[in-house]
Parts: sequence; structure tokens; C-alpha cells
Amino acid sequence: MTRNLNVKKLTLFVTTIFTLTLTTSSITPLPSEQEPKSVGHPVRTIVLDAGHGGKDNGAVGRKSNEKDIALEVALKLGQKIESEMPDVKVLYTRKTDIFLPLYERPALANKHKADLFISIHCNSANGTKRVKNSRGRWVNTTVRRPNVTGTETFVCGFNRLGSQDVAIRENASILLEDNYEENYGGFDPKDPSSMIVFQLMKNQYRRESIKLASNMQDQFSKSNRPNRGVQELSLAVLSTAGMPAVLTELGFMSSPTEEDYMLSAAGQKEIVQNLFDAIKTYKTAVER
Repeated sequence: MTRNLNVKKLTLFVTTIFTLTLTTSSITPLPSEQEPKSVGHPVRTIVLDAGHGGKDNGAVGRKSNEKDIALEVALKLGQKIESEMPDVKVLYTRKTDIFLPLYERPALANKHKADLFISIHCNSANGTKRVKNSRGRWVNTTVRRPNVTGTETFVCGFNRLGSQDVAIRENASILLEDNYEENYGGFDPKDPSSMIVFQLMKNQYRRESIKLASNMQDQFSKSNRPNRGVQELSLAVLSTAGMPAVLTELGFMSSPTEEDYMLSAAGQKEIVQNLFDAIKTYKTAVER
């Protein structure tokens, strides 16, 4: 028992040390000869992760919260997969509005030896900046960017210091967890000078993750959604997944147009179809 505990602590320590600072960098599509080969086994279990939940609202729009849209899409996507892919089992990290620590999400996929881990989120371009008020005091004010739109899908990769908006926002969920320092080996998301996240890369799954993410972006583009590309980013929810894993941003809650689209029945139906087609394309390719 003591030995297992020490191994766990050592793993967390190595995970924390073996990291790089963050950036958001687009990934060039793989040439056909470099596309992922078959992973050697069929896709039989998929874990769908509806981002945020419970006390963690995620991005907030004019009418809704990210956590609710993510859950609605995850449940509808799971139903479609189970209906049209009878050989695939779907598991959910959450099926209701509950808070779930980030580390438990990929842990569920690892426990059930899932073949894919898909985390579903909504984006936001709103931010804050420091300005002087009428009394000459520095205060934070909200900066709204309603014209920023589009979809993007992330894989966990090696990153350099750079644009950190998405990582900071998504990893901020750690602060809502009990004992987050213990759960993440001492990682402190409140320290903006480091923003170091777990980087124990599963290299054997990297190319498969990029392929699945590329499929998703291709399908979004077919629905005339602005394509912000496939990018690599240090996100805690992906870092320990022992299988191909992606985090997809369905659109911007900060855009009234996209929020309305993501809330609508027609919009969700189209999003679910896009994601389903991407999974089906991936599944067919790796099972040849």
C-alpha cells in the first residue's frame, strides 16, 4: 500500500516537472503518407466529457452557460452514436449538472480502457483589462468581443509561451476542486508566471488525436462554420488520457449569433452530426 502511494506521488512529481510553458500553436494537417496508421484495435468505447458543470459554469453568454450547452450536445451525440454505431459503447463523465474535478474525467476513460476521449466545450473571447476610473483608480473592466466566431479543436502537445487565454480559462476549473494541489502534484493555476500543466505525453496517441481533431474541424467547415483550426495546448483534462483525446470548442458564447446557434435545436442537431461524422470517419480509417 505504501509502495503504491509512493509510486503515485512520484508519477505526479514527474508529471509536474516534465512540462513546458504554454502556447496555442496551429498544427499543420498531416500529409496523406503521414496519416495515422491503424491503432491495432477497433473503436469500441468512447468517453464523452461535457465540460464544466455544477458550481463551474464555464463561459457565460447572454442567455446561457457553457456547462449546459456542453451537456446537451454530449448527451445528444452519445444517443446518436449508440443508435447508429451499435458496436460502440458510450460512457459519460457526467449526465447531469454536477461538478467533476478535471483529473477524474480522463481517469474514467483510463479505467474503462476507452478508445477515444472527447471533451466538449464552448469558447469565449471576452476578457478583462485594467483601466483608470473617474477617480483615477485602477479597476478591471470587461472587454467584449462579440465578432469573434468559429470552432477549434485542441490536442495536448508540447507548447511554448504565448497566447494562453483558452488554457487559463479551462484550467481555472482546478481552483474549484478540493485539495487541487494534492490532485495535481503541486500545480498551482493561480500562478500566471508559470502556468505549467501536466505534459506526460502519450506519443503513441498523438497522431491519432490530431487526426480525430482534424476530422472534426473538416466537418464543422462543411457546415460553413469559421474554422480556427486544430491546435495544441496544455490542458489538464487531456494530459493524462491514455488514448486519443481531443477538446473541441463548439463556438463562442461571447458571440450573440453563435450562442443562439448553439442553443437552438437546429444548431445542436448540426453540431452533433458534425461530431458524429468525424468520429465515424476516424473509426473507419483505423479499423481498415
